[in-house]
Amino acid sequence: MKHKQFFGLTLLLTAGLSPISHAQGVDMQARVWAASCAACHGTNGAGGATPGAIPVIAGQDRAVLLQKLLAYKKGELQATVMHQHAKGYSDAELERLAAFFAAQKP
Repeated sequence: MKHKQFFGLTLLLTAGLSPISHAQGVDMQARVWAASCAACHGTNGAGGATPGAIPVIAGQDRAVLLQKLLAYKKGELQATVMHQHAKGYSDAELERLAAFFAAQKP
């Protein structure tokens, strides 16, 4: 398959999947970002390997999650690694992450 044909097919498939994920209310990009959070916070933020030490973030209030993520990013809240992770995202991306985790079941 030629490069342009492959690119076109990839674009077509991606465009075809977008309405499905948005129709179901799932922000697939935020889901991808959230996968890196699973190492500490567990799958979809529902709890990690160290209960009590690392908070469950699934089902938490979106505004509270966003406030904390932005505070980590600005250096107003310190943690072992959260302030470093938060700095890697734009404010808009942190908003999407907060919305994703708020929509998850604890």
